[in-house]
Order: sequence, then C-alpha cells, then structure tokens
Amino acid sequence: MSPTTLPAGLEHGHVTFLGAGPGDPGLLTLRAVEALANADVLVAEHEVLDVVRQHARQGVAEVRTDTGPESDPVPGTGTPQLAVVDGASTTVGLPAVRDAAHLVMEASRGGRRVVRAVSGDPGLDAYAAEEMLACAAAGVPFEVVPGVAAAVGVPAYAGVPLRDAQGADVRFVDARTASDRCWTEVGASDGTVVVSTTLDAVGAAAGELVSAGRKPDTPMTVTVAGTTTRQRTWSATLGTIAQTLKQAKVLPSPEGGRPVIAVVGERSAAAQRDQLSWFESKPLFGWRVLVPRTKEQAASLSDQLRSYGAVPHEVPTIAVEPPRTPQQMERAVKGLVTGRYEWIAFTSVNAVKAVREKFEEYGLDARAFAGIKVAAVGEQTAKALVAFGVKPDLVPSGEQSAAGLLEDWPPYDPVFDPIDRVFLPRADIATETLVAGLIELGWEVDDVTAYRTVRASPPPAETREAIKGGGFDAVLFTSSSTVRNLVGIAGKPHNVTVIACIGPATAKTAEEHGLRVDVMAPEPSVHKLAEALAEFGMRRRAAAVEAGDPVTRPSERRPGARRRRSTT
Repeated sequence: MSPTTLPAGLEHGHVTFLGAGPGDPGLLTLRAVEALANADVLVAEHEVLDVVRQHARQGVAEVRTDTGPESDPVPGTGTPQLAVVDGASTTVGLPAVRDAAHLVMEASRGGRRVVRAVSGDPGLDAYAAEEMLACAAAGVPFEVVPGVAAAVGVPAYAGVPLRDAQGADVRFVDARTASDRCWTEVGASDGTVVVSTTLDAVGAAAGELVSAGRKPDTPMTVTVAGTTTRQRTWSATLGTIAQTLKQAKVLPSPEGGRPVIAVVGERSAAAQRDQLSWFESKPLFGWRVLVPRTKEQAASLSDQLRSYGAVPHEVPTIAVEPPRTPQQMERAVKGLVTGRYEWIAFTSVNAVKAVREKFEEYGLDARAFAGIKVAAVGEQTAKALVAFGVKPDLVPSGEQSAAGLLEDWPPYDPVFDPIDRVFLPRADIATETLVAGLIELGWEVDDVTAYRTVRASPPPAETREAIKGGGFDAVLFTSSSTVRNLVGIAGKPHNVTVIACIGPATAKTAEEHGLRVDVMAPEPSVHKLAEALAEFGMRRRAAAVEAGDPVTRPSERRPGARRRRSTT
C-alpha cells in the first residue's frame, strides 16, 4: 500500500491507535478508557472489540477488521478487510475500502474521533505501524496509547518472571517471522527468550532453539489464552515440551493455530511456577458460575466472582412488572409530597426504580424527598438512590437485609418524631419481617405494592442445555424463588454442578427439587455466599494438589462420576 493513494480532501478528525492488551479487559490503561469514552468510531478485530466496547459511549459505531487469507480482498496481500458488525456502524457512511489504513482514513472524515484498537501494544503491530504512516502522510492527527504487550503480560499472569536478581538478558522472538540468523543469535545467548508462536508450532520453535545451541534440558513454559480465564500453562523443557503437550492431549488440536507465549531460560523462574502462579491458582479459576439474577442486581456479585477467577453468567429468573392496580401507589406518592410520612424505606433497587418512574410520571424529582428521612436496605439500593439524587439517611451498619435495617432503625418517639408513619414501597411477594419489626418499634406502616415479580422468560436454548448438561461449574441460589424459577424456566442443574445456597430456607427448597447442596453461606449475604463458594473451590484445589491429581473444574469431571457432599 502506498500512502500517496489515499483519498484527498479529507475533513480530518483524529485517530487514536490504542493497545487493548493481551486479553484481560482490566489491563486497559486509564488513558485508553478515556479515549474509548470519547470515540465516535471503533475499528478493531472481533476479539479486541469484545475487550474495548464496554468502555465506549452508547451509540458508538463499531467496525471490525479481519486479517488472514480467508478475508483477503486482494489474494496474497494479507491486508485487513472491513466488516460491519453493528447496525450503528451504518451511520459512519463508509464506502467499500480495500484495507484498514483506508478504512481509518475514511472513518475520520467529518471530524470524527476514531479509535483503532489492536491486540497487545500498537508499537508491536505491523498493520498499526503502516496505518500510522498513512495518517502522517495525509496530515491526519493521531496519537498512540500504549498497551500491555502479550510477550510481557502473559508471562506475568503465568507466574514466570522474565528477569531475576542477576538481571538476565531477555530476548523476544516472533517465531512466525524469525529468520535463521535470529534463531542463531538467541540460541547463542544464555538469557531468557520469550517466543511468540502458535500452539501447533511450539515443538518446531523448541527444535530451532536446540539446533541453535540451547541445551535440551533448558526449562520452558507454554501459555495459551494468556491473561484470560481460559489461560492454561504447561511446564517442560525444550526437549520434552512436544511430548508434554501430546500427553496433555493439547496436540494435535483443531485449534492448533492459537497464538501462545513460550518462555525459555535457566533463570526465567519456570522452576518456581508452583509458588508464583498467582492467576491460575485463584480459587474459582475458569469456573463458569450461574448467577440467577438480573445484570443490575448481579453487578457487584459478578465483580466479586471475577476476582476469584470465575466467569459469571447472569440469567434473570424474575421479571418486574407494575402493580395490577396503581391507585395505592399513586396515593402513597401524593402522601409523600403532602407530608404524610416521616420515613420512606427502600428494600431493593427495583423499589427505587418504581418510585422514580412514578415521580417522573407526575413531573417530580428528588426534591420531593425534602424533610423526609430515607432508608436503604443495602449498598446497591443506596447507590440507586444516589443516582436518583437522594442520599439515604440510614443504611444498615451490619447485615444488609431487613433484619439488619431493623437493628439500626430508631424506635418511634412522639417527642422527636412529629409523624409516626413509614412508606414502604415493595414487591408483591415481600416477606413481613420489616413490617412487623417497624410496628414493634412503634411505627405505623403503609406497606404498598410498588411492583410485581413474575417468572422471567426462559434463557436461550444453549444456556438451558448447559444448565441441564453440566456446562456450569456452580450455581448461586440467593432465595427460594430463584431455585423454583430457575428449575421452572431452564430445568434442574446437572449433578456435577456445585450448588451454593444463601441460607437454610433456600437450601431446603433446593433439596426439595432434588438438588444436593454443597455450599451454604455463613450468613444471609450474597457476598458471603460468593466467599463461601471461593473457600469451597480453594479446599477442592488443595485436595487435588495434595493427592497429586490434576486440578480440574467440576464440569470437567467424568460423566456419571459421583460427587462428595460437602456443606459449609
């Protein structure tokens, strides 16, 4: 491609060449997140789009480039080809272009801000370098946001430091383009070699190093899908790596062309990987955990599960609908404005949403809460109130539940409380714990149905098959209704799936549905439930290591294998 062939007369915008890192979205830099939030167009390969799109603003146009022979517009050129992957992309108005450099140029027309995201670091991407030259030649302003290179990030996640206290030399080799001279140079060195290659070419790369002078017993690690929860690392030597992968049934494989990072060297700490493998040794590493809650409800719980190495999969089991008769809610909201209540207590994010929608219907805003004390059952409900513009006066200092709220709720005092009434907007199936407790404290309660909970629609067929077929490693049940509803809309979880329940009542319901409960939270909290599951996973991993068995996920057990009952 020649820069002189680029279209003339462009109304230039701005292009950011952004490194998306080796796979873990958490490795994006603060500058990368800022650039993505301001982008009008994203241009990237599919796997990179999945990493960066969550930080882009709503309505951004997404355009994918695919590389390789199967996507070549001009056979043999190896240049990327445009593929629109999102309906919003049609707003870009891009004509057919022959490669990514032209695509980036066209996308920047009209002052648009373009983010060209690449895997790893832009400085190590040949296509990105070519596109930067094209921008420079055409006078399009651009910037470069570095990313974590796979050759550095993957060994760190595999627990393989590249340099020791003696400061060993480190060489980087791309086996797919390395010349004989390159192999000879790294073979003559006694430093650490980081090799970027493919899974089906690992043995050949090891052979090149041995032929170049490295000893066959030199330690070697090979990591596939680095920095993601699919990561897996094998330790061997240059002379045994091919056999090690074969015994592990890694080769041959239909996915043999997957990129991998191999680290070779006496001082690469490969021998200490058992102590340094912090990522793959997380208690729930790679576990697919079913969370039967909506995305909004599950946000903090899913983040906690990810910190343990799990892959949360959120499946709503209930749907929220307005009450059948709205008059009770309408009277309560009017009473809120006219001073009928001393307190309003929110027991869920859905309750906040229901009141907020009713406020908007009447043209009200958060100022209507002036002079009224506001209580929230927990942190997530409090966050929803703050987003509404209301700072709660009371959030439980201990357990985030109705019981925890009652522990901190002040008794009614006719001297200090001019009004003795509490507005309690709740679900139609809410328990009476809070109402009874407030009455006992001397308060009058208007218990109002703000929304109804109904069984959600069934999840996609592939999710239902995974639930019934043992595709999930664990499922978290946070109430008896989640047990009944999940079984009702998706079927009973497979016997190999670890069942974790938030308390005795939920566990009893699970057992009534024929499920064996493995984990129970020490107290009724979703976060304590996640902690209990992580402790279960840690004990399971420790037992496998002590027995000299490979560490596997529950879903990897042999079909029909019986599971030991373990309730905590």
